[in-house]
Amino acid sequence: MDVSVDSLTDTNTPFMPQKSPLSMKAQDLHAAPDRFDRPSGRLPTTPGTLWLRRLFVFGGAVALTIFGAEHINRVFNAMGVTALGIIIMVLFVVLGFWIALSFTSSLGGFFSLLSRGGLGLGIHRSGPLPELKSRTAVLMPTYNEDPERVLGGLRAIYDSLKATGKLDAFDFFILSDTTNPDVWLQEERAFLALRRETGDSHRIFYRRRHRNTDRKVGNISEWITQYGGEYEQMLALDADSIMDGGVIIRIVSAMERNENVALIQTLPVIIGGRTLFARMQQFAGRIYGPLIAHGVAWWHGSEGNYWGHNAVIRIKAFAEQAGLPHLPGRAPFGGHILSHDFVEAALMRRGGWAIHMVPGLTGSYEESPPSLTDVAIRDRRWCQGNLQHAKLLNTKGMHWISRVHMLVGIGAYVTSPLWLLFLLVGILISLQSHFYHPDYFGNGLTLYPHWPQVDPVQAKYVFISTMFVLLAPKGLSFIAMLFDRETRRGSGGIIGLGVSIFLETLIGGLIAPIAMLIQTSGILSILLGRDSGWNTQNRDGDAVSLKEVARGYWIYTVFGIALATAAWSVSEALFLWMLPVLVGLALAIPLAALTASRDVGQGFKKLGLLLIPEETTPSEIIKLANANERRRLDAQTSPERPPEEAFALLRTDPALLKAHLSALPAPRKVGGPIDANLLVGLIKLREAANVQAALKLLNRGEKAAVLGSSEGVALICALPS
Repeated sequence: MDVSVDSLTDTNTPFMPQKSPLSMKAQDLHAAPDRFDRPSGRLPTTPGTLWLRRLFVFGGAVALTIFGAEHINRVFNAMGVTALGIIIMVLFVVLGFWIALSFTSSLGGFFSLLSRGGLGLGIHRSGPLPELKSRTAVLMPTYNEDPERVLGGLRAIYDSLKATGKLDAFDFFILSDTTNPDVWLQEERAFLALRRETGDSHRIFYRRRHRNTDRKVGNISEWITQYGGEYEQMLALDADSIMDGGVIIRIVSAMERNENVALIQTLPVIIGGRTLFARMQQFAGRIYGPLIAHGVAWWHGSEGNYWGHNAVIRIKAFAEQAGLPHLPGRAPFGGHILSHDFVEAALMRRGGWAIHMVPGLTGSYEESPPSLTDVAIRDRRWCQGNLQHAKLLNTKGMHWISRVHMLVGIGAYVTSPLWLLFLLVGILISLQSHFYHPDYFGNGLTLYPHWPQVDPVQAKYVFISTMFVLLAPKGLSFIAMLFDRETRRGSGGIIGLGVSIFLETLIGGLIAPIAMLIQTSGILSILLGRDSGWNTQNRDGDAVSLKEVARGYWIYTVFGIALATAAWSVSEALFLWMLPVLVGLALAIPLAALTASRDVGQGFKKLGLLLIPEETTPSEIIKLANANERRRLDAQTSPERPPEEAFALLRTDPALLKAHLSALPAPRKVGGPIDANLLVGLIKLREAANVQAALKLLNRGEKAAVLGSSEGVALICALPS
């Protein structure tokens, strides 16, 4: 390609706007925060009855736990206290409080749903959209994602905001941490196409970091320190997020009216599921999710939480309080904070700002991983991040509810090995009972025997009561749907909804023991010092062969068979009691394969099962996103599909080449840090006979380095074909 690089360095469309720096420093977790004269104590947006709600939730959970513990004690310690009996009691109290807290919180959510709560802050579900007085930045971080897919979602948000007539209050930033050089150039091409299609080159921006320090935390923080001073709020998104323009405007307006609020979190509904697993996830999120979200919002009040995306954040509060330090020690417990969202919310609340959730608004969406395997990969990272929070529990000045958020996050993973231990101790107690022959007459000084007092009927009542408390949120969600005609009809009607809940509960129950072992193995690997790394999220659900599934899940089948053998050797009753767990483990391979299948997922959809209203009557923002997705898929199958390889893209698209050069960082100055990948990459380019030879010589790091250098790009363009 005979193109003069020097002639292409001018551009009239800069990738980023003028800088507007804002200070943001890491917080000292062991010192009191600087609240900048904001008063301590109750915040202006705190509900007046919040203390009663918390008393109901926590007091009710404690009462239920005590009640259950008293009855479980009759089952396992009826003949006297034993070591195994004490262990099972401790485990039951911990696990019992966990499910009791979920139950009492869901009761609060049930009251909130029936009373059409879940808003506050002066937000209205309908009516005229308020006027906006400030500017908001819409931030879309991305990391090695399909650019066409990501920007298709961002385009839907753009068009939705444009339809409201209030687009002028928003700017859009694609913040890339992509390390794959081919994806990087595809991102630039998609970004330029988005500008061209919208005719908007002064409101849509793109920046790729050449060193992705501290992952997403560093990505957002770097944007704030360079450009945050220009905006009052930022709308934090994920690569799979879409949000209705009207919803965005309502929560931005609420932020403007409530000066003490730092963050407003919406309830993202999962959509776009194609595999059976993804469809189960989106059904559960849509039917049970509102009850759960209304419940936590009901007792969180102004001490809410942050889920990392689909939330509007006051930039001043974030920059002032949410700078994250590195934790002492090495990964997995030390280093940068992985699950940053919980911590950022806690630090802003510590600094005197309110954090609110508004689950009563609809129009916020995300996607689900397509399979149990993909969830396990994501969960491994989340598990490490949540376990890191143990180091943050003693942060000075942190609100006690923020500490509860972190404990709940830790508990979400720690309970898996505890449930496993509970099952194993139960087997040991049964073994003890099977092989131990009691001495009914004690020391022989009495004529009256001491009969065993272990009551199987009492054990059955404890089991039934536990299952009732565990499954009650699903029942309450079904009852709430009876009062929501639109959602009920969109989910297949009463019968379709009821059958779908039954199927989701059945399949989810079979998967649960597999997930328990996956999370347990994740915790063990973290305790052994293994870092999770940073993996790209699979969102498409490509077909996986049965051989691959078997390779990943045979261990759970073997464990299930071993557990079944142990239970059967003790007693038939124990085997039958453990049957739900044993069946799920024994069928791990077919369950993982079936739930990862698109054909099975679409088969359920055709039968009218696991439906959600967003499928049957999609909103305008979903229609926009679906149309963009169809265009993406059509482009992928087009015979005129453009090249995907980075060198080919630059050599065949002069406009992209010009724009790419304009966005490159300044050349290294004498005395600056030396990039070994760049030095080696430049040598390989000079020695390559042609483009194909160069591609064979360069590794991924070297390829990215030469693409990030004007000298490297010049050599790429000069290579013979």
